[in-house]
Amino acid sequence: MIAEVLLVLAGHSSSLFPTGYTLNPAIAPLLHPGEQQTLEALGLIAYRYRKIKSACVNLSRSPSRYICALCATLSHILKEDYESLVIETETKVLRRDSALVANGAFVPLSALRSIFSEWDAPLAALVTLVNDVETEKDWKPGPLIDLLVARSKTGVHRIASILERISVAVQRVWRTQLTAFLVHGSLSPVDPLAGKDLTLVTGSIPSCVSPQSYDSIAYVGRAIATVKAVKWQKQPPRNLAVEHTALLEGVLPEDQHAFDLVISQIRTDVGEWLWVNVLTKKDVDDAVDSLANYFLIRNGEFSLSLIREFERLIMSRLTSRSGSASMIREQDLNLAILRASLGTTAQHDPYLTRLRFILPAGPLRPLLPSLTNDPAPPTQPVAQASGSLFDNHLLGTTLLLSYNISWPLDLFLDRADLTVYSTLFSFLSALRKTHTRVHTCWSSLSNAQRARRRWTGLSEGGTAEDHQSRVQMLRCGWGVVRDMSWFLDTLLGYVMMDVIDVEFRKLKELLDKRRQEAQNVKTADAHISQQSASSRLDFNTLRIIHTSYLTRLLDGCLLTNTNITAIMRQILDVCERFVALVERWGGDVLPALLFEGSLRGDSDDEVGALVKERWSVVSEIDETLRGLLESFYETLTWSMSQQQFSTAADASKSGIIGASMVNQTTHNLSRKISDGDTDHSRRHVERLLLRLDFNGELSKLRKSRGREANILAEGGLA
Repeated sequence: MIAEVLLVLAGHSSSLFPTGYTLNPAIAPLLHPGEQQTLEALGLIAYRYRKIKSACVNLSRSPSRYICALCATLSHILKEDYESLVIETETKVLRRDSALVANGAFVPLSALRSIFSEWDAPLAALVTLVNDVETEKDWKPGPLIDLLVARSKTGVHRIASILERISVAVQRVWRTQLTAFLVHGSLSPVDPLAGKDLTLVTGSIPSCVSPQSYDSIAYVGRAIATVKAVKWQKQPPRNLAVEHTALLEGVLPEDQHAFDLVISQIRTDVGEWLWVNVLTKKDVDDAVDSLANYFLIRNGEFSLSLIREFERLIMSRLTSRSGSASMIREQDLNLAILRASLGTTAQHDPYLTRLRFILPAGPLRPLLPSLTNDPAPPTQPVAQASGSLFDNHLLGTTLLLSYNISWPLDLFLDRADLTVYSTLFSFLSALRKTHTRVHTCWSSLSNAQRARRRWTGLSEGGTAEDHQSRVQMLRCGWGVVRDMSWFLDTLLGYVMMDVIDVEFRKLKELLDKRRQEAQNVKTADAHISQQSASSRLDFNTLRIIHTSYLTRLLDGCLLTNTNITAIMRQILDVCERFVALVERWGGDVLPALLFEGSLRGDSDDEVGALVKERWSVVSEIDETLRGLLESFYETLTWSMSQQQFSTAADASKSGIIGASMVNQTTHNLSRKISDGDTDHSRRHVERLLLRLDFNGELSKLRKSRGREANILAEGGLA
């Protein structure tokens, strides 16, 4: 029987245990109850061993190299420890070892039970482990390592030792993948750590890796892989790769502190090499300048020229008789960029070729501005997701300005940043276009007024009956243009001077400061260099600084408040409608004296029909504009009083930015960078409120400019 029991313990089948570890009913009556219990205990050990071996055979066929490493290590442990114990026990029996064989002829079952009792708990834990592994078909390395690390943290030393060996084996396979990604920029076709876009795959990194190391792995691997892919003339030196490989070979992710130090050192070395050899200071400065010049319209003469070129393009298409020639296509808009640059400082700018307009809805047929007060069409869900209410203001359909991100600028710029820039351009260009058209309307009204004075003297002309109506309508029209110009001047000055110009200068100063700190760190000793590693300007820090800069721009331009954004869009629409009406009326609010309907007809009406019609339209626009201006002021004041105006908001959670890839580490550092500027940005908004409420213009209740209203008295001049 002893030989049969040893065969069962070695994994062979036997008639002693026909099913599982239950003793054969035919043999059980022949044994003492103590012997039955001992045999069933040994059968349970053998049953668990066979189950683990069978599971290892099945799991070893898995395409995952991590599962194969787990099975190979587990099989090796069983072979070296458990199977060796079975063979050693059999050897002692055959040699009649006095420690096991009593009187040289009798082997008690209790002795075998005591020898193999040390495997009760380990085999039970391993059976639970393989069952959990078998329940999941597709194991990612991150969750698998987390499972093994968690199971190895137990108070039973033997179980902890076995599971730790398995965990280390799987971590070594993962470390090999990590070394290939960080040092050589290569990815395995099986269980890759990153996707085709070089972003880390969900579940590829174990949770024992800190967020800082996670972020460093993402940016170092992406940078090295991109350098290798584009076959840059300067590649990372071999000695650097050898050094980083040696560093990684000495740590495992479960040792979080040592692993963080190694990853931080690799990030610092790679960042410094890339900063010197790939993306230089000049590249970053030129990219930031070009994005500010064209997307933030800091190049004023080019932005004005582009707006005028768009107006010429729309008019040429409206006057075209051919159906195909009346359509506006993307190539027409991109050609307008080149035409607008002629005679400006952007004419010889190489970064101008990176700009490109996109029409998501395809070619369109231009339309004139609406002359009615109809409600705006409902916004499409896609437009709401992007958060931009101004991208259809220039052409009447969604128009996006994109920027060609080529190597090596894509190391710190991504599509989420360009989405923010496009949103800012849509808002600023809409504001600039409306501001220009209102000033043109003011000039048109002035020219018409001077021409009228040549024939009517100081009066507005007309008969005695409708003279007063013409005077009031003209004064109301001038008041509307004055309010429009005043509001747009104030808002545009605030946005361009207090927000964009200030934040742009802060960005440049911060970049120069970080570069200076990096140079100081290089000249310091090794101890100081290790302590100041966080101040070095690598690509991770550069992206954080740039993201914080864009977030402050969005907050400063009031685009993160949907209520204020909606009111600003309505104000621009009202301004466009009034300017379009004045253009339709020939550049003047008053109808010419000889126009049909300008004077009273054969009926008893004291005022001409055309004068009454225009008076109703102008008064309605005046009331609408006044209500919107007051709503804008009240909403902005309420938002300032209800919650703190902070420019440190997370850019990744803004609806305007969309799907941003900024993680929690970026958010925390962005908040740290911009918290010192919160009060300063709040003061800018407070100054905007003071300018808008000049002389109590918006805070006090104002009377309507009715027919009996005294314009001079209302303005405090009479």
